[in-house]
Amino acid sequence: MFVAPDPGLMRLRNSSRAVIGVALAVVVAELCGLSLTASITGGLAALLALFTVLDSTVRAQRLTTALLPAAGFPVLALATALHDLPLVRDAAFLAVVFAGVYARRWGPRGHALGIFGFMMFFVTQFLHARTGQLPELYAAVGLALLSAGAARFVLWPIERRTPPPAAPPGLPGTGLARPTTRQAFQATAACGFALTIGQALSDDRWYWAVGTAWWIFVNTTSRGETLVRGFRRVLGTVIGIAAGLLIAVPLHGAPAPTAALVAVCVFGIFYTAAPSYSWMMFFVTVMAGLLYGLLGVLHPGLLLLRFQETAIGALGAALAVVIVLPVTTHAANDAWIQRALHCVRASTAATLDRLAGDPDADPAPHAAELELLLGRVRMALAPLVHPLSPLRARKARARQVLALLDDCAREVRGLVAVAADPQASHDARLAAACWRVQAAVEALTAPHGAAELTAPAAPRPAAAAESALAHLHGLEHALVALATPLRTHPRAPLIPAA
Repeated sequence: MFVAPDPGLMRLRNSSRAVIGVALAVVVAELCGLSLTASITGGLAALLALFTVLDSTVRAQRLTTALLPAAGFPVLALATALHDLPLVRDAAFLAVVFAGVYARRWGPRGHALGIFGFMMFFVTQFLHARTGQLPELYAAVGLALLSAGAARFVLWPIERRTPPPAAPPGLPGTGLARPTTRQAFQATAACGFALTIGQALSDDRWYWAVGTAWWIFVNTTSRGETLVRGFRRVLGTVIGIAAGLLIAVPLHGAPAPTAALVAVCVFGIFYTAAPSYSWMMFFVTVMAGLLYGLLGVLHPGLLLLRFQETAIGALGAALAVVIVLPVTTHAANDAWIQRALHCVRASTAATLDRLAGDPDADPAPHAAELELLLGRVRMALAPLVHPLSPLRARKARARQVLALLDDCAREVRGLVAVAADPQASHDARLAAACWRVQAAVEALTAPHGAAELTAPAAPRPAAAAESALAHLHGLEHALVALATPLRTHPRAPLIPAA
């Protein structure tokens, strides 16, 4: 987790900025004399704004952040107004679930607005907010978004942000075959199950089951991904509950140490979100325990209930993806792998243009996108490489694919470093090597494969251009080796590449 690749220290920078943004939101709310409930709402709103707004340009990020109240304020009003009408409230919550997932069809902006709307409903249940508190909740959310925007765009602007990859091009369809439509029905079914069973278990804390079911569906595309994500959420929650018993319960809500530990949890949530969902859930669970301590309701039995509700939500998500419009893991795997390979080709082409003297060519964004895509590939292949998977041949093949794609990413990072070196210059051999890399990618991504690829000869070590050649030859070797696991039948025994 802490040694995972972090190109440009983006995870470290975003995590540090998130702590500043959330802390600023809470401090501003307190200085304005808002209640503890409003301050917590503001802090969570700032966290969500910094976590979910992932547009590719700063201008788009600003617009999405400005639109968050349009999604959040009506939901806050609806949730507080229906708090004492359980049946109507539950129906409204499920409608918000469906709309929030369906909004993902409009890309990163729809994704962010959908999550923000859902979480505003969730927060009112978490804090038991009433209609009389609505004005200060609006004030807290508004101040929080201003604080998050100040941290993001003024105090610590980060020039470039690569958005999380959307659904791969191999999966879209129309009607119920469209990923967002299918997931909207799946998530609604899962949350309906979680809501019903969760309320039977607890009239006060049932929303944890609904929240679990909702978040399991974020950034998943297949049945296997969702099942593994549910397992990891339960695992992270269990570890977080154990830590909460040792950390949060003894504090008894003491403000200063609780605030410091919440800041650590915010950092951990952002820093571990990409490489480890289990660790992210660990920090989320510990933070929830600390917030309950601030509210004066924390006790060991509440943490046990948190685990039970999480298990119910995970079970609801598992049943939904198996029964409601399921998508196989294999279909998602191929689509994500192809996207990663195309990104390798794009980074190679940008490197060649940069070395040829084009000042506008920049392979760094492609390298950053490749890291995100590899994260999605790992998520897609997680069901196959999971220790409990009984499919030995597919597990071996998936592990080989992941290792070779990691090799590709390492060589691409090397190319980025070479391209940034002013001493590196154009060399005719670089162009030839880049063309071979692009041809290898095209062969691997062709519908029915291509002619057999041959490994390149090892490069002769020399100066600046030779460094780029070494990385390009490394890419060629990895791409040639990928032909074996990608071109054999999924259930056939894996024959190691020569």
